[in-house]
Amino acid sequence: MIVQSTAKKKGLVGIKDPIENLRHYQASLITVSFRQIDISKKPASFRTARAAGRIKLKRSTVDRIRKGLAEKGDPMSLAKISGIMAAKRTSELLPLCHPLKIESTTIETSLSPSGIEVTATVSATEKTGLEMEALTAATVALLNVWDVVKAYEKDSRGQYPTTRIQDVRVVRKVK
Repeated sequence: MIVQSTAKKKGLVGIKDPIENLRHYQASLITVSFRQIDISKKPASFRTARAAGRIKLKRSTVDRIRKGLAEKGDPMSLAKISGIMAAKRTSELLPLCHPLKIESTTIETSLSPSGIEVTATVSATEKTGLEMEALTAATVALLNVWDVVKAYEKDSRGQYPTTRIQDVRVVRKVK
């Protein structure tokens, strides 16, 4: 099947052909391979991972949260439940992660004058580590905070000049 791009059909000269670009990417994807690591021979052991991150918010947004005035609801409570849910769905989001039977997930939130800190701790008796689950939990918790407060963080042009999710990291991992 031959597909002619819109640019060629219209006789536009000097415009890159998006179909040619697509063919290039398709060809290069065929040569790339991925594989999930084989953990079948590894013994299960108790493992835990802790990840943390923060979202930088305007002082006025922090004051609104502290007073319970966020229209969508309490972002810190939402961060806790969404982080727990995210930890359990990590292998659906990250295709090379093994699906794990998580035994415990805790999400802690802390409000400061400049934003919210989230810490996620995930534990299980498994054959592989839980750092990706902890990172996913912390990140999704922070994204949910952003979603709840975005109306207060926008400037007059509808942009977010000061809001930042930052410092997401593995704090501790125990094998």
